[in-house]
Amino acid sequence: MTQLLVRYSRILEIVGDIVKVHVPLSDQGTSAICFGDLALIENEHDENRQPNLAQVILLEREEVSLQVFTGTKGLSTHSVVRFLGRSMEVTFSPNILGRAFSGTGRAIDGGPALIEEPKIEIDGPTVNPARRILASHMIRTDVPMIDVFNCLVESQKIPIFSVAGEPYNQLLAQIGTHADADVVVFGGIGLVFDDYHFFKTAFEDAGVLARTVMFVHQGSDPTVEGLLVPDMALAVAERFAVEEGKRVLVLLTDMTAYADALKEVGISMEHVPSNRGYIGDLYSQLARRYEKACDYKGAGSVTILSVTTMPGDDVTHPVPDNTGYITEGQFYLHNGVIDPFGSLSRLKQHVIGKVTREDHSQIMNTMVRFYAESCDAAQKQAMSFELSEYDERLLQFGELFREGFMDIRVTMPLEDALDNCWHILAECFQPHELLMKQTLIDKYFPEKSDRMTG
Repeated sequence: MTQLLVRYSRILEIVGDIVKVHVPLSDQGTSAICFGDLALIENEHDENRQPNLAQVILLEREEVSLQVFTGTKGLSTHSVVRFLGRSMEVTFSPNILGRAFSGTGRAIDGGPALIEEPKIEIDGPTVNPARRILASHMIRTDVPMIDVFNCLVESQKIPIFSVAGEPYNQLLAQIGTHADADVVVFGGIGLVFDDYHFFKTAFEDAGVLARTVMFVHQGSDPTVEGLLVPDMALAVAERFAVEEGKRVLVLLTDMTAYADALKEVGISMEHVPSNRGYIGDLYSQLARRYEKACDYKGAGSVTILSVTTMPGDDVTHPVPDNTGYITEGQFYLHNGVIDPFGSLSRLKQHVIGKVTREDHSQIMNTMVRFYAESCDAAQKQAMSFELSEYDERLLQFGELFREGFMDIRVTMPLEDALDNCWHILAECFQPHELLMKQTLIDKYFPEKSDRMTG
């Protein structure tokens, strides 16, 4: 007899979105239920009501704890439980491209339900280390503060650290619409409808929706549904990379909302809280998702770019703090610009000067060096110190740098950005002041006539 035909009616407890049910052990002392199995919870007194979908999150001998995705409203201890004998699955086929789904995999864009399409489990194993290869390819984003100064490399996992109110969703959408990836998988957690509409409209207007898959958990949806979004997005991305050989970029926002959902479930389960009330295995839960980033031998790649908001702009908050130990760098988004000092890509050395232009490395270092000096000059000016002629040129450079590069709305190909760097340097400094290789100066430093036209 399959588990689907067995009905368990002894509900022990309902706490928040958690339902505990009594499931007798077999004669051998084992349980027929497995961790991660799905279940349907039905209300005996309302047969017309759709059953609630739930998942096993804890097994304690004959006590099974179920996490109800759609919430426990309307359920009682008189409800009955039927187990499906399988874990959570998500639809995977070429037909999901251009579509948007909820946190439980239900189509929310008004299109067909795709019920007959193949499905895959979302809780698969981590990548076999033997299939990983060293990152050596760049994902161009046309955002100069990323492409020039902190390249996004295939198989990289990197967060955008920001605070509430910053335009991190605009930056994420801009990267998604300009990135040279084969497939973009978007996962939104706790989004308001306006944010969801913004992302969808941005992908449509840029003409990239046909290569994009969206998994969206909105703020009005049950909190626990947000826990499924990263797993669904990453499971689909992994299949596109392994089976289709695609270069996949996964965009996730906001992983702090994901951690908050984990905290809420942990409180309902009466787990002993850790730092600031978060679950004790927060690091493991985040790492398990981020480690899906991989460049597969003989196949495609999965690259993860996520948003992590920092409550109170506190980088020591448990979520960004744990994230920093897992990921390979970070982008700091402050005051509407990507901070060139706090941002870091630890894999950029694998591509700069190797798959990019020969002057990339020295241009990157020189621009940041002069910008740091321009900040010092601006501080001297603010304190009413007398400025030298060189300080005045530094201030001019800082203004040109902010206008031409730091605004997240600025988009341009990498080669154009490098050329613009040379033009800004030539506008403010003499060749001997650059402290760069003479061969590069001879080749790329604009002549006076070029500077006039540039």
